[in-house]
Amino acid sequence: MKTQFVLEAADVKAIAEAAEAEARRNQWAVSIAVVDAGGHLLHLHRLDGAAPMTARIAPAKAHSSAMGRRESKGFEDVINGGRTAFLSVPGLDALMEGGVPIIKDGQCIGAVGVSGVKSSEDAQIARAGIAALGL
Repeated sequence: MKTQFVLEAADVKAIAEAAEAEARRNQWAVSIAVVDAGGHLLHLHRLDGAAPMTARIAPAKAHSSAMGRRESKGFEDVINGGRTAFLSVPGLDALMEGGVPIIKDGQCIGAVGVSGVKSSEDAQIARAGIAALGL
């Protein structure tokens, strides 16, 4: 039997605050989502000025990243590389950059998804949030 790490409320708060600080520092209006290892939503915040649809895309990016245990950009690259059949994978949405897994000791314990600016900037915000955990 193995021990599994889990995100606690304080972890989620630290991630969210650091991600929001990165977004505000760059004056980016985004939605930020944090999910657990099973892709279940733990936190969602749509910053002022972020488009309403970002509040649906950010959790979907985070969910895809947690379930795939990799950055959602990897899925985008597979599809852009011609494997369009990957679009039919059940349960995964928002297969585009901006979802970043939270990895501790080789285990995916959750993910952060961001939507609202360029996909690479979304990922930058997500990584800034995860960095707050010092993993």
